[in-house]
Amino acid sequence: MSDTPLFAIPEHQQQCPVCAHPLVMKSGKHGPFLGCSNYPACTYVQNLHPHESTIVKVLADTPCPECGAELAVKNGRYGMFIGCTNFPSCHFVVHEEAPVVADVSCPLCHKGKLLERTSKFGKIFYGCDGYPACDFVLNLKPVPGICQQCGFGLLAEKPSANGPRLICASKKCQAIQN
Repeated sequence: MSDTPLFAIPEHQQQCPVCAHPLVMKSGKHGPFLGCSNYPACTYVQNLHPHESTIVKVLADTPCPECGAELAVKNGRYGMFIGCTNFPSCHFVVHEEAPVVADVSCPLCHKGKLLERTSKFGKIFYGCDGYPACDFVLNLKPVPGICQQCGFGLLAEKPSANGPRLICASKKCQAIQN
C-alpha cells in the first residue's frame, strides 16, 4: 500500500476541519458559503461573511454604565446601535424605548399598552408591551373603539384612495366601520 492519500488538496484550498476533505464554494438562500465536498457524509459549513459589528465612532466622553469602558456607535447585522467597546467581555447595548401609542390598551390581554415598533425590514407595526406573554400584533395604526359588528375592543386605521377608513382590528372580522 502506498502512503498517498485518496484525494489531493491543492496548497491554496482549505480543508474541512472535521473530515479533511476540501471545502468548496456553495450557494444558499443567505448567500455564498464554504461547505465540505464530502456532503452529506460531512455537514460542515463555514460562513464567508460573518455578521460582526464594526465600530463607526468611539464616544470618548460616555462611559459604559456596566464596566466603565467607552461606548461606541457600531454598525451591526440590524443597523446602527450604541454598545460597549469592551465587547465580548461586556454586553451593554443602549436600547431605544418604543413609544406607547396614544393610550391604546391591548385588546387581547387587557393589561398591556400597544407600542410602535419597527421590523428588521423597516416596516412599522404595533405590538403589546407584555410580549412574550401576550403576542398581539397589528400592522395598521390602532384607534380606540369597539367594532360595530363583532364587538372587538380595537379598531384600525386603514389607508385607502378616499382617505383613511376605520376597520375592525380583529383578523377574523375586519369589518368596515361607519
